Amino acid sequence: MSFGLRKASFDVIAALEIDKVAATSYKLNHPKTKLFEADIKDIDCEAWMEELNLSPGELDLLAGCPPCQGFSTLRTKNGAHSNKDRRNRLIMEVARFVKSLQPKAIMIENVPGLADKYVFEEFLKSIRKLGYIPHSSVLNVSRYGVPQRRHRLVMLAGKGFEIPFGPKSKKQKTVRAAIERLGTAGKSGDPLHDMPEKRTAVMKRWISMVPKDGGSRGDLPFEMQRPCHQRSDGFKDVYGRMAWDKVAPTITGGCCNPSKGRFLHPEENRNITMREAALLQTFPKTFRLPLGITKTDAALMIGNALPPEFVRRQALSINKAIDAFNIRGGNDV
Repeated sequence: MSFGLRKASFDVIAALEIDKVAATSYKLNHPKTKLFEADIKDIDCEAWMEELNLSPGELDLLAGCPPCQGFSTLRTKNGAHSNKDRRNRLIMEVARFVKSLQPKAIMIENVPGLADKYVFEEFLKSIRKLGYIPHSSVLNVSRYGVPQRRHRLVMLAGKGFEIPFGPKSKKQKTVRAAIERLGTAGKSGDPLHDMPEKRTAVMKRWISMVPKDGGSRGDLPFEMQRPCHQRSDGFKDVYGRMAWDKVAPTITGGCCNPSKGRFLHPEENRNITMREAALLQTFPKTFRLPLGITKTDAALMIGNALPPEFVRRQALSINKAIDAFNIRGGNDV
């Protein structure tokens, strides 16, 4: 979120993060932003505003990415079961911040599953009472300059004015455009591109048989498929290869493991690297992670992120809407 906002010329003055590893990474990449490492429920809004020297109505944008695990279709078995994750109501903490800060605009993102939840309706009702006009929809980020098939619920709201979604890209960006020019994995000198893989000889041989450039495990003769795949007809993307001239599948928190999705390199007999995953998420090449971080933690942070290029395009629309409202003589408080 912060990378995308900064690319759209927002000055990100403060951020809130409870996860220690994510906070360490944030400080590496955004050293000029004041980071609060705390549970959002423990933050006193008025004290926060005083520390940041903010008056009500002065902030241009409040952006939030509440934890999405409780609303994901995988966790709820495609909606067949409810998920009582205690984090499900954290979006209402954002509403509490809105009431105190009275920002000119709000941006919220989450998984599509949130759209049908009562807590989202409760959130929208609360900000409408405060004078905001929300606009929400599930968007495919591949239409916004991201080389990846990923659907996210996005809500934009202006205080007294509407904010349209950002401009779509004229041409779809592909896997090839994002990662083809990288150096050799394991020998590049880039820690994110050189994290080693640990595979058995049998698994390496099996991966080598998956057809290049978009091939799937299902392309193999039945007798050559792994026993667990012979017994199951689901999750057909696992152990699949990306295709050079298409968008990537959704980069998830399991993107370091081919057993979690279509994360094999289009051509080489390996999983995509964490640098490749970050580039498919449109992180800048300067994006860093703490030394000593595990590949699992790296994948989780990269996979859970909102693509910066997608954020940038929404932020440009937010900026434009705020400027237009101010020119019309809108009230800033």
